[in-house]
Amino acid sequence: MYEPLAERLRPRTLDDYIGQRHLVGEGAVIRRMIESGNISSFILWGPPGVGKTTLARIIAEQTQVPFYTLSAVTSGVKDVREVLDRCQADARSVFSKGRPILFIDEIHRFNKSQQDSLLGAVERGTVTLIGATTENPSFEVIRPLLSRAQVYVLNPLDRDDLLALLDHAITTDKMFQGHEVRIEQTEALLRFAGGDARKLLNILDLIMQSTGDGEPFIINDDIVTSRLQQNPLAFDKGGEMHYDIISAFIKSIRGSDPDAAVYWLARLIAGGEDPKFIARRLCILAAEDIGLANPNALLLANATFDIINKIGWPEGRIPLSECAIYLATSAKSNSAYLAIDAALALVNETGNAPVPLHLRNAPTQLMKQLGYGKDYKYAHDFPGHFVHQEYMPQELHHPTLWLPQDNPAENQMSARQEARWKNNK
Repeated sequence: MYEPLAERLRPRTLDDYIGQRHLVGEGAVIRRMIESGNISSFILWGPPGVGKTTLARIIAEQTQVPFYTLSAVTSGVKDVREVLDRCQADARSVFSKGRPILFIDEIHRFNKSQQDSLLGAVERGTVTLIGATTENPSFEVIRPLLSRAQVYVLNPLDRDDLLALLDHAITTDKMFQGHEVRIEQTEALLRFAGGDARKLLNILDLIMQSTGDGEPFIINDDIVTSRLQQNPLAFDKGGEMHYDIISAFIKSIRGSDPDAAVYWLARLIAGGEDPKFIARRLCILAAEDIGLANPNALLLANATFDIINKIGWPEGRIPLSECAIYLATSAKSNSAYLAIDAALALVNETGNAPVPLHLRNAPTQLMKQLGYGKDYKYAHDFPGHFVHQEYMPQELHHPTLWLPQDNPAENQMSARQEARWKNNK
């Protein structure tokens, strides 16, 4: 039975593992876990082919604890419970070498009830959970589970990593024995690999299959391009698509270039990107980069996300294009984004400043006697539905967190606020 090159070269130890030095390099967090034998629950988030499953297997091999694997594509709640029962039995066994590890591949594909079924075992320490996902865990993993597992981000392999992998493959794998190996050019190989180790090895596999016995194995841009010309966009999906192209798409909209925006949108669509992923990014951009300059942008982006779920492909390309063009041509402001970050920084700096008594709720007689709600001024009882009153903790001296930017909408908002609060902050 033929075993693909990517599987034959799958690393068995951290010393053979290429990439992700921020996680597995000397002194890095996951290496320290493995060396100490104390593995905490965590989720590995990154594009395909960057070593998520391999890293889980290395942990299993080096810790020698019971290791169970589930694929979220094929496993249901019943499968999860059966595995957790086995983990519990292992944890109680006198022969156990440590807490069992449960590895769940593509954990983002588990629905809420499936993820809920993991909570108790993770919380009690019956099992150590390692999840792998290509999607943002903030959106795809339930919050209670996310709070019990650290998220580690895996990056696409960089040029040096891919070249090291290429050298490792041609010098160690039996497939290349009996062939003269000539690496003449690597730009196309690296471009099509897109930061994905598996793709690079699959390309080598593909080229070798068309190389006759005794013929030289040659890598250059023309050979790579000719072998992959059937579907280069689909081949690019995992690495470049999620990082480089989506980045270009967002920056084109932020930069008010509708032509570039629809070009990169077309690249995303042609490469097979999930339309919900695109729509989600448009919602984020509408709030972050357009914000108060045009609040309708967020409404349109949200409506686009909703309609994408209703109509799907291929018609979904039309509202996505409409939204992208609208956002690109809209006035821009990131004042709301900057304001909340400034507020969070203030909270971290000043801690839990008490709520002023006049702003507190007073549902009981005791609270009223203590002064809760006393002297609060109800804005609607005053002309213009406004009255001067302090709304922040007094010791903070009411810092300015929202700084309006220069656009018609925020200029109007700023003038209204200035008229209201003049000489009263």
